[in-house]
Amino acid sequence: MNKVLLQLLFLITSLSITSQAAVVDTVDTYSAAMKKNIKAVVIRPDNYASAGEMPVVYLLHGYSGNYADWVKRAPGFEKAADTFQMMIVCPDGGFGSWYWDTKDPQFQYETYVSKELVSFIDSKYKTIKDRRGRAITGLSMGGHGGLYLAFRHQDVFGAAGSMSGGVDIRPFPNNWDMAKRLGKYAENPKVWEENTVINMLHLLTPNTLSIIIDCGKEDFFFGVNENLHRELMYRNIPHDYIVRPGAHNWPYWTNAIQYQLLFMNNFFSKKEAPVK
Repeated sequence: MNKVLLQLLFLITSLSITSQAAVVDTVDTYSAAMKKNIKAVVIRPDNYASAGEMPVVYLLHGYSGNYADWVKRAPGFEKAADTFQMMIVCPDGGFGSWYWDTKDPQFQYETYVSKELVSFIDSKYKTIKDRRGRAITGLSMGGHGGLYLAFRHQDVFGAAGSMSGGVDIRPFPNNWDMAKRLGKYAENPKVWEENTVINMLHLLTPNTLSIIIDCGKEDFFFGVNENLHRELMYRNIPHDYIVRPGAHNWPYWTNAIQYQLLFMNNFFSKKEAPVK
């Protein structure tokens, strides 16, 4: 093969690689539980039209964020959709819902994300329609949400992650609208105790749910993530636990999401036994 032909082949290969770009759409979904329309970002691989059914990662934002946070503040992460041949869905979590269902009819985000949104995505897209093809993760409030929803809905999600997650809400009774959602801790301790991730490990059976947790050492949630890791170890529940230098900010999450999506891809690629 002569030099010119080699150069041409290299150029064609380079163009075919660079031309691939995940398709990012914003869609309107409807929550019957909250009787309102809610936006979500849907990221599909470039070759979605010719591909078969594919897995989905539900990626949650943090407190005060919205459905567009990830694509606006962590640009480039969506390339993972092409790399791993997966869809990524970024729901809106109502600014400060913490992804709970509460007494307030406008805050039924557990039902919305784990049931209504999943049903919408499965009805509109070529997805793997069981837990073997679904994972959920998020940052901060969304890190709590990723584990909270997966622990409570293991029939829906097969893998769960958290980045800088508020995995124990009890040390922060005056922060981030949690008292608005659950009532004051001093007045409603039972509700708080039942709705913090670290107290939900009894729901887990070892090797049933794939779990990855990531938190920076300078993060104000580092202590509660360390405690969660120790509790999981004590209960012999396998999980990946990543700690590196870093704080509660977008540079950290832009890096962390790469490891989360690699973990989810590894989960999707393995043969998994059904839940009993």
